[in-house]
Amino acid sequence: MGDAVELEVAGRTVRLSSPDKIFFPERGFTKLDLARYYQAVAPGILRALRDRPTTLERYPDGVTGESFFQKRAPKNMPDWIPRAHITFPSGRSADEMCPTEQAAVLWAAQYGTLTFHPWPVRRSDVDRPDELRIDLDPQPGTDYDDAVHAAHELRAVLEEFGGLRGWPKTSGGRGLHVFVPITPSWTFTQVRRAAIAAGRELERRMPDRVTTKWWKEERGERIFVDYNQTARDRTIASAYSVRPRPHAPVSAPLRWEEVGVAHPVDFDIATMPARYAELGDVHADMDEHAFSLEALLELARRDEHDHGLGDLPYPPEYPKMPGEPRRVQPSRARKDGPAPTTP
Repeated sequence: MGDAVELEVAGRTVRLSSPDKIFFPERGFTKLDLARYYQAVAPGILRALRDRPTTLERYPDGVTGESFFQKRAPKNMPDWIPRAHITFPSGRSADEMCPTEQAAVLWAAQYGTLTFHPWPVRRSDVDRPDELRIDLDPQPGTDYDDAVHAAHELRAVLEEFGGLRGWPKTSGGRGLHVFVPITPSWTFTQVRRAAIAAGRELERRMPDRVTTKWWKEERGERIFVDYNQTARDRTIASAYSVRPRPHAPVSAPLRWEEVGVAHPVDFDIATMPARYAELGDVHADMDEHAFSLEALLELARRDEHDHGLGDLPYPPEYPKMPGEPRRVQPSRARKDGPAPTTP
């Protein structure tokens, strides 16, 4: 697999073993290609990860080998990479890595990390998100262009409810993500409620093209606003993360004027370094802003009071939450009959 090499990034040296190991057979990209990609975009991905508890999606033998999500900080993680203690919905807890230096990204790449999944919190306060993340997920029969239409309308919704500004990026697949920096004043539950409110407003404006239905059998050929990506311990791939697909795509930060002009296929580990060298991190100013969710939370209150629209189901592995409706798919609920009532 070739002799180990050493890569320099921001004053630290990271040793990379087996640099010639093929990680993306379809394109011939090696482990060294992956590491050099992260070296090229290191300031940008560090901006997305800085001080955030981060889960590593690892493919030690490349995309054709076995993979796993590593939530707990590896035992051999160097002392210069901080940790944060986080609690999962199950009540269990763990120490996760929190990158504060560019070299942390290359260190993770040495162990086959393709995708970085940061929490929407900082290690200084792991219970108060500082980002509202909205995932526009194309369902069967829809594609990236449908997500583009939804994203532009979502931009208008965000502006209307509190003057919020979103920063869009490709998912690295067919979808789009829109991140809104917020003041860390709300709980995970409140941020999720704000995401539901934004999704429902988008659904009202585009009923034939957008849905917030949790159950797949109800979604149809529409873009799903995956509000549960804002639940505790749910994460979204960071900007600049490599996605585990044969052509080595990356999650690409976009300017709004590029949404609909650029396409996911334009961005991979071969093309992104040149874009980054020319434009830098087009989301570099995100941390200069922090918006309020009050207007979206007021919309959520109106939805519940005026239209009876309360909470929506959580993912199946979560404990039952206060105010949550029955976590039973509609077809099964019809078969089983109505829920029993207490006399």
